[in-house]
Amino acid sequence: MAALVNLEGFGPLGTEVVARVIHATARPDYASTMIVPEAAAAAGVAAIASNAPVVTDVEMVRAGLSGMTALCGLVTPGFQSMTDTPATPASSVGLTRTAAGMRAVLEAHPEGALVVVGCAPTALDEVVDRFEAGDIRPALVVATPVGFVGADDSKERLRQSGLLCISNAGSTGGSAVATAIVNALGRLARG
Repeated sequence: MAALVNLEGFGPLGTEVVARVIHATARPDYASTMIVPEAAAAAGVAAIASNAPVVTDVEMVRAGLSGMTALCGLVTPGFQSMTDTPATPASSVGLTRTAAGMRAVLEAHPEGALVVVGCAPTALDEVVDRFEAGDIRPALVVATPVGFVGADDSKERLRQSGLLCISNAGSTGGSAVATAIVNALGRLARG
């Protein structure tokens, strides 16, 4: 892979993360759009090594993680009541289902979690909102929401927030990218 793309701009941990993303997506262009500060990657490795809770916006990320368990507010028992139900629709509090689910798992794990947003810009906005309100202090935020509406803006807002984060620039991303990042951090944590 090194012959195909230039990963010289990344530190040792960042190189492993970006290489895994490229391998998982077959898209060498991620070498020029990934933003992987070495301190953020180190924080992710430490969080996984210490069995920090992993929370995510969608089941696709949760299901794709290797060797770790994650909570997803959309599907994790005990958190479903915070999303769209007949008793409490997410829209009644001005949130999308993924944002409401993210809020629920963040309320249960306000400090030290590895937060992973692989799909929904609104879930990422909820993470930043909760951080700016002083409600949460995650160990790391991995964010690769995808789409033409809100994805790039939410990732830029995250990078400006002061949170340790790994993300990519632009409208590309998705659950496979987020999962590849966390799995790379997991491999590094396990040595």
